[in-house]
Amino acid sequence: MSSTRSEARSQDSKATNWLLAFAHGVSQIFFQANLWTALLFLAAFVVADWRMALLVVLGCVAQTVTGKLLGVKTDDVVAGLQGFCGALVGAATFTILGGQLASYPIAIIGGALCAPITLLFIWLFTKTPLKIYGLPATTAPFCIVATIILLSTVPLHVSSSPELTTDSEVLAFFRSILTNASQVVLIDNVWAGALILIGLFVANWKVGIAAVLGSVIGSLCALALQETLTETANGLAGYSGVLTAIALSVTFLKSNATSWILAVIGTIITALVTLLMHRLGAPTYTWPYILTTWVFLVIAHYIPSAKKP
Repeated sequence: MSSTRSEARSQDSKATNWLLAFAHGVSQIFFQANLWTALLFLAAFVVADWRMALLVVLGCVAQTVTGKLLGVKTDDVVAGLQGFCGALVGAATFTILGGQLASYPIAIIGGALCAPITLLFIWLFTKTPLKIYGLPATTAPFCIVATIILLSTVPLHVSSSPELTTDSEVLAFFRSILTNASQVVLIDNVWAGALILIGLFVANWKVGIAAVLGSVIGSLCALALQETLTETANGLAGYSGVLTAIALSVTFLKSNATSWILAVIGTIITALVTLLMHRLGAPTYTWPYILTTWVFLVIAHYIPSAKKP
């Protein structure tokens, strides 16, 4: 009898771990391992389109399962570290292909592909001279896979919905505070942005403050750099700054005065990189955040007051 109970508890524990892994895979898009935050993020996807939410879940599950099969440690899987890039690939698949039938296998394959690419970046940053900087793979696997999907599925592309246009800088700025957050997950919707910001405050008030700070700075820089008001209002000019601010202030560096100063400067640099990539016409995704954060973490390595958490 005791053996049966022990086996039942073990099975329950495994099921719970898988559920947490999938949930955390969604919340880790913004570096959080929080069930309630994940539910709010999923609600944001549903607000955009339930089919997008489904593709996000499929991409997340595909990467999580593949990562486990490739031997990733259980703790890392449960923490969602092998799920968030797949979740973003699911979101990108919807923006590229919509809810057509082909989107579902593509999201699954793309999500699964994120797992070995993530392990490749981990190897690069832990087994080469770069290991002294402790760089994270972060969303680079997502950017690579999403770009592959974008370039290889041209006949299947769907036209995007009309963007909100505005000639008011004030309206563009205030709307962008929310859409900057939502565009991190490729959604242009103020209500989705509000749900995401609430989720971040639920996870940690410092994370919420960092997200708002990054959004404000990103939008101010976009206006100063004369990005179009439409791009600013729809969050396309400032979303990477949200991630940079969170990453440098409280995630990859210990939260102190130095980390917040680096976050402010890094968010400004992210705006410049975003503008450059827009001018080049290259697929942007979260590359401005990734490149800026990598550079600033290298710089932080040489600043005594910039501590790793």
